[in-house]
Amino acid sequence: MERYYRVLELEPGATIEEVNQAYKDLVFVWHPDRLPKDNLRLQQKAQDKLKAINEARERLRSLNGKHQHIYHSPRPQPQKTSTDHYQPPRPQPQKTSTDHYQPPKQNPDLSGKDFSQANLSNKDLSGRNLSYANLSGANLSDTFMHKVILRGANLSEANLFRANLLLADLREANLRAANLIGADLSGADLRGADLTGARIRSGDRLLVKLIGANLAGAIMPDGEVHK
Repeated sequence: MERYYRVLELEPGATIEEVNQAYKDLVFVWHPDRLPKDNLRLQQKAQDKLKAINEARERLRSLNGKHQHIYHSPRPQPQKTSTDHYQPPRPQPQKTSTDHYQPPKQNPDLSGKDFSQANLSNKDLSGRNLSYANLSGANLSDTFMHKVILRGANLSEANLFRANLLLADLREANLRAANLIGADLSGADLRGADLTGARIRSGDRLLVKLIGANLAGAIMPDGEVHK
């Protein structure tokens, strides 16, 4: 049963309340609606992750003898599955023959640009060069920034709620007091970044994905330098 605890990022022996809360947190982070619909690889990854989360939660609930009612969200509105049990949407026919995201042909250099206080929510900035750009106070919630270059960028007090920053270059970036709740920083390079005062937790639970992230020399939210 230990592997089911690992899927939910819990220690073996966690209470049923902790299991349920971890389940809700992970469904929130991995919900496919926050990913581009034409990025088939990430959509499939999210579906697989959610299936594993569902299975783990059910096995651990059975182990604890807690057979509670499971809510299945209406199929026409899968985006409303922030409730008790996530039901992944049925596969839809795709119009693309590729299995990966195709970035726009025109990808202008945005390095050093001033986007302070700008509303960039839900934008696709994947692969863009935003090194040393000023994004202080910008709204980047639900923004897709896969492999974006943000080296030395000013992201202080930026709203990065549920932002997708997979494999992003954030070396020496200023993330002071930024909202990183629900953000995916898996594989991101955060060497030398300043995260002082950044929001990454709800209580004791870490709500940022940092799998494979490089945090060498980064200043963590509590002011400690990561070694």
